[in-house]
Amino acid sequence: MIRAVFLTTLILTAMDSSLVFDFTHNTELSSWRVVDDVVMGGRSSGHFTIMKEGHGKFYGDVSTENNGGFSSIRCTLGPVEVGDKIKVVILLKGDGKEYQFRIKENSNDYYSYIATFNTSGEWEEIEIPLSSMYPSFRGRRLDLPYFSGEEFEEMSFLIANKRDETFQLILDKIELRP
Repeated sequence: MIRAVFLTTLILTAMDSSLVFDFTHNTELSSWRVVDDVVMGGRSSGHFTIMKEGHGKFYGDVSTENNGGFSSIRCTLGPVEVGDKIKVVILLKGDGKEYQFRIKENSNDYYSYIATFNTSGEWEEIEIPLSSMYPSFRGRRLDLPYFSGEEFEEMSFLIANKRDETFQLILDKIELRP
């Protein structure tokens, strides 16, 4: 009986979710790009690849040298319709460090909507209510409303913990859920 309830819950969750991105062996990473602090003279070095297990792997070194201190990966999408979905759910395995998940309503916007999350070092689902994502530009919160849009065109992951560190974030899938 427990197995039947679990399977029913899994099926209902899958029916209610909208897949934004699924990392597999065949995933094409051309829509993803690494953006490090080198754009401002920093020395951080991030990389993004598909692992043999079929997961996205964002890894590298963050350096605070030369006023640096961040590494990120960004993906530009066609507009992702939010509809009745109220949260982003990310299946991932982190390294115990803090990361940011960011979205832009329009890829040309100068600011992003941000949510910070901690990782445990184990596989986990991170749930981010869209309404909790605040607007920010270059590390400063903006005096604008939190995300309430009907769609977004860009998403990114960023590490910027104000210290020199090696990092690794393994991504499986990103969904929108009610």
